[in-house]
Amino acid sequence: MRRKKSVKRDISPDLKYQDLVLARFINSVMKGGKKSTAQRIIYNTLDLIAVKAKSKEPLEIFNKAMENASPLLEIKSKRVGGANYQVPYEVKGRRKEALAMRWLLEAANKRKGRSMSEKLALELIEASNGEGEAMKKKENVRRMAESNKAFAHFAR
Repeated sequence: MRRKKSVKRDISPDLKYQDLVLARFINSVMKGGKKSTAQRIIYNTLDLIAVKAKSKEPLEIFNKAMENASPLLEIKSKRVGGANYQVPYEVKGRRKEALAMRWLLEAANKRKGRSMSEKLALELIEASNGEGEAMKKKENVRRMAESNKAFAHFAR
């Protein structure tokens, strides 16, 4: 039985930079409804990025990291005739953005011994340079999709 379509809520841009993607990132950092804590973490992160990467604007580095970490393909399991196949699908729109955010946050959380702002700043700088844990995750997903492209005809 199909559920009704989920409603996409419009969110307002963040307070400091007036950026919608950054506002969504703040919401994905937020735990337990503590938005002010999430905002403090993100704004501290962007301040740290401004200090560490003197040549560029911190929002520019954030956007480049998001662009680099967002996947083009993903795999989904599909059951066909009693067998499960890993079928590659193209990732579109908001899902691409959501996966990039999730992978960046997971990679930052895996780092030990620093504050969340520092860990996230390092991960964003590395992702903007095409390195880091989030980029490894993207590459692994792409590699899996490439190796299973024989099953692409099962995609609808």
